[in-house]
Amino acid sequence: METLEFVIYPDGRVKETVTGIIGTSCAEVTAAIEARLGDVVSHQKSSEYYAQPVQVSTDSKTSLPTHVCDSQW
Repeated sequence: METLEFVIYPDGRVKETVTGIIGTSCAEVTAAIEARLGDVVSHQKSSEYYAQPVQVSTDSKTSLPTHVCDSQW
């Protein structure tokens, strides 16, 4: 689940926490919001930012070997 959490401090600072978004796409999601909020003082990237989406592909040309070992006793 993708979530954006905002904490607004009495002095006007805003802390934004993004969870559930893998990779760099979180910057795309928050860009418009950050532009409206004003100057960004700092960014702290989470482990989700550095994670890579898992992509599974199947190749019909790939086949598994039918015999693992051809030894005879």
